[in-house]
Amino acid sequence: MLTELSATNFKSWPTLGPMRLAPLTGLFGANSSGKTSVLQLLLMLRQTVESSDRAAVLEFGDERSSANLGSFRDVVFGHRKPGSLDFSVGWKRDRPLVIRDPQRQDNTLFTGAKLGFRATISESDLGKPMVTTLTYDINGSSFVMRRKAPASSKKERYELVTNGSDFRFVRSQGRAWELPAPVKCYGFPDQVYAYYQNAGFLAELQLSLEEMLKRIFYLGPLREFPQRHYTWPGSEPADMGRRGERVVHAILASRKRGPCISPGYRKKKQTLEERVAFWLKELGLIYDFSVKAIADESNQYQVRVQKAPDSAQVLITDVGFGVSQILPVLVLCYYVPEHSTILLEQPEIHLHPLVQSGLADVFIDVIKNRNVQVIVESHSEHLLRRFQRRIAEETLTTDQAAFFFCEMKSGGSAITPLDVDLLGTITNWPKDFFGDEFGEVAATMEAAMKRKQSQSA
Repeated sequence: MLTELSATNFKSWPTLGPMRLAPLTGLFGANSSGKTSVLQLLLMLRQTVESSDRAAVLEFGDERSSANLGSFRDVVFGHRKPGSLDFSVGWKRDRPLVIRDPQRQDNTLFTGAKLGFRATISESDLGKPMVTTLTYDINGSSFVMRRKAPASSKKERYELVTNGSDFRFVRSQGRAWELPAPVKCYGFPDQVYAYYQNAGFLAELQLSLEEMLKRIFYLGPLREFPQRHYTWPGSEPADMGRRGERVVHAILASRKRGPCISPGYRKKKQTLEERVAFWLKELGLIYDFSVKAIADESNQYQVRVQKAPDSAQVLITDVGFGVSQILPVLVLCYYVPEHSTILLEQPEIHLHPLVQSGLADVFIDVIKNRNVQVIVESHSEHLLRRFQRRIAEETLTTDQAAFFFCEMKSGGSAITPLDVDLLGTITNWPKDFFGDEFGEVAATMEAAMKRKQSQSA
């Protein structure tokens, strides 16, 4: 699970964080205040890990990617030249990482469940991004690979150092060759393991970062329109797609898993379809939901829903648009593996305010019963109000939740952690957080009084 995120000079953020990432994290604020950029930073790192290009420092994506960020110059705050960008992530593993001494296997060098990674990326004279430093942290010890040559130099010379412990890297016998550039923005080059006798554990740190980033799943704000028929080739998709286009594929693939979703302590496990149907009914959207083949041995399927107990089943295209828009959100929450992180942009789009409130309970269920982290970017006051209520009711704790307000200040984005007390009250509620509610009421009353006066005159 991600525990911390920070950045400098990323898109609209001159400085971001460090911000605490809880099992349930909410980003709120006006349009173009930088909320989406926070998610894009994580998506950029995930894309970099998944990229096949080992020489590309960062993967900025294209029109098929979850995040299409353009170029290095595009992601640097103010498009400054030469550009510089740094970022860091912290995460907690499901189980502690134990690193043995390669020279004495009975000796443990480092152990810890909390890890961190940070990197500084600079722009070369040729306009290409290059790694200035990359650092891994575990249990108070840091392992740093840093560039020795200045940015203007064409030579890529790096060195490996440690901080915070007595551990030192031991050179292998032979000529002391210079280290080449890192692999992507986070990977140690193969030469590290050949040049040093005791550096093999660095691969474990790198692997832990890759595993964490690969467990990030994303659903965008613009979702596919419902269809009358869906074709399933029999594959098992990794996720829903950024527009939820593979939602039916995921539902059908999940049938192989059987009942594997826990709805709570000592409750009977459910299938993904059963859990999704439960929430669609609980949210008051429909009474029943099913995915059926149009004929035996067919790979063509229909999504059928029943609005009320006494109503007929109809296709999902023939009911309110909100059902098809919330379906990918619900399926993603229960489809991804446990200990994953889900990034959601405006999950409340096209939903009634009461359903928006109910989404909060879905997310609380997911973080508590599936150990899935949810990071949501939203404009919904109803969603936040339900979170506050659940904190007051002790269904959700302040340790399990972190909420932030994003806004533009002095030409850049700024973030304010919202202080929520045990009663669910936000003690530092920003001005005009969700609009000027009191101003609207006062203006309405003033207009009503004037109208009454003009009618009585």
